[in-house]
Amino acid sequence: MLTDEQGKILIRLARQVIEENLEMAPSAPVSQQELADPVFQEHKPLFITLNKHGLLRGCIGSLVGTESIVEAVRRHAVNAAFFDQRFPPVSEDEVPELEINISLLTEPQTLEYMEGEDLEKKLRPGIDGVILRDPTQGAATFLPQVWEQLPTVPLFLDHLCGKAGLPEDTWRKRHLQIQTYQVQYFKEK
Repeated sequence: MLTDEQGKILIRLARQVIEENLEMAPSAPVSQQELADPVFQEHKPLFITLNKHGLLRGCIGSLVGTESIVEAVRRHAVNAAFFDQRFPPVSEDEVPELEINISLLTEPQTLEYMEGEDLEKKLRPGIDGVILRDPTQGAATFLPQVWEQLPTVPLFLDHLCGKAGLPEDTWRKRHLQIQTYQVQYFKEK
């Protein structure tokens, strides 16, 4: 677990990387001394989410911790800002309007269930992030924060199936691989 102060440093780093990629002067640069904290060298899965006026503006991350937290923040901040295919690249004018959020994930765990109704009972809205995989077609994930927009299990799973390229009600009709995870969430104030 990171402290709130460590989370603020990571958010500042994400903003700095975005600003530097746009050749802007960093608004609150992070020092090498701040990044020297050993906790930042741990390998953790994480996602960077960008919102603008309360709407999603980019979200990229990894479900597996293959690099240090610092390197993951740097890489995913750039990818969320400039390479999320759902959105055009962030412009310099937008940067002050962005709210940056960082989600550090726990290790995903397989959720055993019998059928759709059982799955519906086992998921914990607002707590569980969900990875849905169909061995024949695709996979997708929603962070726990997505429950704020999709507050019921059926709505959440319908949209997650859609994100995976499946018909929305696939989770009701056949068994899919489901994993859950939780996050430590840092939101830019």
